[in-house]
Amino acid sequence: MVYFINWYGSLNFHAIEALASLPQPRPDHIERDEILIVNIWKNITKGIRTNLLSLAWLESDKDNAFGCVKQLFLLKKAHRNLKVLLSIGGWTWSTNFATTAASAASRSTFAKSAVTLMKDWAFDGIDIDWEYPASDEDAANMVLLLQAVRDELDAYASKHAPGYHFQLTIAAPAGSSHYSKLRLADLGRIVDYINLMAYDYAGSWSSVAGHSANLYANTDIPHSTPFNTDDAVKAYLDAGVPSHKLILGMPAYGRSFIGASGMGEPHSGVGLPNKALGSWEAGVWDYKALSKQGLEIMHDEKAQAYYGKYQSGGGICSYDTPETIQKKVSYLKQRGLGGAMFWEASGDGRGQESLVGTSFRSLGNLDQTENLLVYPDSRYRNIASGIEAGV
Repeated sequence: MVYFINWYGSLNFHAIEALASLPQPRPDHIERDEILIVNIWKNITKGIRTNLLSLAWLESDKDNAFGCVKQLFLLKKAHRNLKVLLSIGGWTWSTNFATTAASAASRSTFAKSAVTLMKDWAFDGIDIDWEYPASDEDAANMVLLLQAVRDELDAYASKHAPGYHFQLTIAAPAGSSHYSKLRLADLGRIVDYINLMAYDYAGSWSSVAGHSANLYANTDIPHSTPFNTDDAVKAYLDAGVPSHKLILGMPAYGRSFIGASGMGEPHSGVGLPNKALGSWEAGVWDYKALSKQGLEIMHDEKAQAYYGKYQSGGGICSYDTPETIQKKVSYLKQRGLGGAMFWEASGDGRGQESLVGTSFRSLGNLDQTENLLVYPDSRYRNIASGIEAGV
């Protein structure tokens, strides 16, 4: 699974999975708890360089879908095992989840709105990314919200796609302070997959340089591994999540620390001295950009993690390499996990340097069930007709 973001600045993306937003302040005519879409023009308007899904601000056609929606549908037609899910929420857009999940009426409105977007855009399921339920009440309501979405997906399938199973997935935390609040066994019962966000273990909030996505703890340098993936995986499995439903998340980006001479050492900030601070956030670098930064690659055997030292001095950067991905795929196979997930598509490298490609080659056996191409009640005429008329 690969996340595709369509809401961040003017970046161009090639990808698999689209994101929507939760409600923000809305016009009076929009019902509370319906889902609003960020950059709707990017989703439905005509585009120019469609091989990269780069979208221009051109005229819209209210009767047909263009932009990302059309291109993703065409990808589904060309690759029948490709499933496209609508991911709702995320770090920036989780504010209203607690309120939305708090009552049966609001949960129903949310579920119906989500499924309407899914079928209009010809997607194959829904991903919920609530960051994060903060109380036992939130955790209980999260289960109820997911059940409402599951029921709505099944009701739509029964009426319009008999025999087809729309997927329901969630993005889930790897930090114990967050996952300890969740009803993990219930989540494992309702959803198809739990995408474990096994990254961002260290960053600008850390007092010392640390690994951002290490498999294990380094007991020799404990401050360098405040979290580790193995502990999180064990916690989910011990709580009753079926192993085949747990997906191991991996980052297609790195986190840098200025002034740190090594892991577990103090740093003076993030980013790079006398250069741009990051690809899209201070201290956060797309994986594809790291090859140009003169890094001496180092391996932490105990943590099973790689990082780079800037040869000109000035800091280090924690990131996954193709070798890391191979080790992580070997780990998830040994644990019987369901597969790999990446955040996010635009940061990946190309060819043999591609992290997603390395994962694909290492996994060797992917889901081959077919996607759905028939959405007769989509609001968009070209989607409803299967884009047969060249629109």
